[in-house]
Amino acid sequence: MQEFSVFQVSGEPYDIGYRLGEIARPVFAGYMAQSAAWQAVRRWRGVPFVQTLRDAARAHYPALLVELDGLAAGLGWAAEDVFLWNCRGELIHDAPDGCTTLAAIGRNAGNSRNPRYIAHNEDGDPFLLEHCAMVEVQPNGRPGFVSFYYPGSLPGHTFAANRAGVTQAINNLRIRTPAAGVPRMIIARAVLDAGSLDQALQILHGMPSASGFHHTLGCAGDARLFSVEASARRCSVEAVRTLSGHANHMIHPGCEAEAQIVTESSRDRQSRVNALLPALAAAGPLQPAALLDVLHDRAPSGLPIYRDDPHDPDDENTLATALFEIGNAGVSMKAYRQKQCAFDTFVACATPEPARVSAPAALTRN
Repeated sequence: MQEFSVFQVSGEPYDIGYRLGEIARPVFAGYMAQSAAWQAVRRWRGVPFVQTLRDAARAHYPALLVELDGLAAGLGWAAEDVFLWNCRGELIHDAPDGCTTLAAIGRNAGNSRNPRYIAHNEDGDPFLLEHCAMVEVQPNGRPGFVSFYYPGSLPGHTFAANRAGVTQAINNLRIRTPAAGVPRMIIARAVLDAGSLDQALQILHGMPSASGFHHTLGCAGDARLFSVEASARRCSVEAVRTLSGHANHMIHPGCEAEAQIVTESSRDRQSRVNALLPALAAAGPLQPAALLDVLHDRAPSGLPIYRDDPHDPDDENTLATALFEIGNAGVSMKAYRQKQCAFDTFVACATPEPARVSAPAALTRN
């Protein structure tokens, strides 16, 4: 079993983007050549709506737009095309980025703080099974982070933890009606610059999103975990009490007001997660291996949580499975490939823990 390649990247935004592009350059052209999603996305060249997305990104996150332009230069591709690719969730509604995420608060004996876990299947284009990597990114003046990296995409839209302790796992939401706002992949990348869980929530709640992602969020030194459906029309924040699971469609109360695509795979995975979690909760003190068992589950009927069928109806396979254990001083981060651990690190908090401002258990942006 091959371990994930690990790349260190640092500097100013353009430098970071350029190096990320260099890392991806050997495989990117082949990736795009076989991608049905890219064939659909590139039809948006020159469409005015794309310029509104770029204008919104420049207004709110100019440094990340520079990072994205550096990525294009490192790839040797046109900045317009790389921007289009990083807006695929806004431009096509069935982008092939799947995923299933679990969040859990365990129980410890005595008075010690309960352990917190986030576990995540990263599902995407099967072409990428041997072509993704882990990146350790250190922007000047920011906490820095460790992330799973799709070639040619800004880090942040997969799974990551930063050196302020903020931990994030992303699920694709297939929003039918995008808005003139900030592309979701730029917002997800912005969360990795947050210095606390509250700052991450403020980014999601306050930013005008062009489409939407589901974010599972936790932070070292903070007892809370959150499930966040952040879309073009609403930002629903739910506190995780014990166990939660989320696939690729909105499930929070109020989601009926926003049109979305619910694929057969997403419906089946959500149903299977809902069926498995009660027994896990009743089994006593949570073992993190039990979360991996759920993510590696092959359902007796319907489409499975763990995806390795070359004929998957959404054209997605499980590229990696992540397990985060969120502690007081940092985050233990493991990534599995074909159910074998291929990456294992501890992301220590490198900045003082900020004062925590209480956030409500549930918020909805209308």
